[in-house]
Amino acid sequence: MDTPLFVPVDLPDDLWGRDTMRQALAARDMTAVFRLVQQYGGLTQSRIGIATGLGQGRTNEIFNGKRKIASIEVLERIADGLAMPDRARHLLGLAPAIGEPEDSEAQAARIGITRVFASQASAAKEIRDAAWQAAKVDLLAVRALGLIGLNDSLLREPLTTERPQPVRARVILLDPDSSAAAHRAKEIGESAESFTAGIRLSVARLRELIDHPYLDLHVALYSTLPTWRIIRLDNLIYLSMFNSTTEGHQSSIYRLTAAQYNMLHVGFTRQFEDLWTTADRLI
Repeated sequence: MDTPLFVPVDLPDDLWGRDTMRQALAARDMTAVFRLVQQYGGLTQSRIGIATGLGQGRTNEIFNGKRKIASIEVLERIADGLAMPDRARHLLGLAPAIGEPEDSEAQAARIGITRVFASQASAAKEIRDAAWQAAKVDLLAVRALGLIGLNDSLLREPLTTERPQPVRARVILLDPDSSAAAHRAKEIGESAESFTAGIRLSVARLRELIDHPYLDLHVALYSTLPTWRIIRLDNLIYLSMFNSTTEGHQSSIYRLTAAQYNMLHVGFTRQFEDLWTTADRLI
């Protein structure tokens, strides 16, 4: 007897652990996802279309690679219709299913962590690649010499290379005259003189970019003890930490995405905006 079309789908659990499925989900390649569901789950195009609420015509376009799915709302509908477990929803960048217990991967997806790097060195290529494409860049740092202050800094070249529209960059540095700067210098074992000289050097090098044709640059100073370093490239955030033993580039780096319900992304975006409104503008 044929399976009724209007009952919930029941796909094999090992389908979601297949390498091909994980790769398809991570790439949001719904053509590959649907074909794997058909191949290993035995669902017809009609069955998939009804389960996901997409309809036969739209489902057929996805199967044939003629339609791409980018909308979070539609991805949620597909995940719900195919009864994806949380580990599969995480790969799509979705929140866990309501009412289901969260595994560790699902918890990471919910709060917004999509990848962890050991240090800036291991994240450098990905950050630079994202910077080449970014239209808006926000940096919260201490000195930012390794990010944008020097010619060979991580982001200097991507942000000053010709592009159709200037990239808007906001940079917030630690005020070298603040008590927090003296405290931070002591924490990392530098003299206050050399530590603050690094901040002033970065400011001077940033001033050189004021009239740059491809960069709309704004710089401000904050005066609180630094805890977080934020690199925001459009909707991606790379987050690291300052503590008493490491600087931002030595810390682990967490990549946060703007997928629905990602609390850390929302929180650190808000923190940057709040700090920007209270910081002292230089440029």
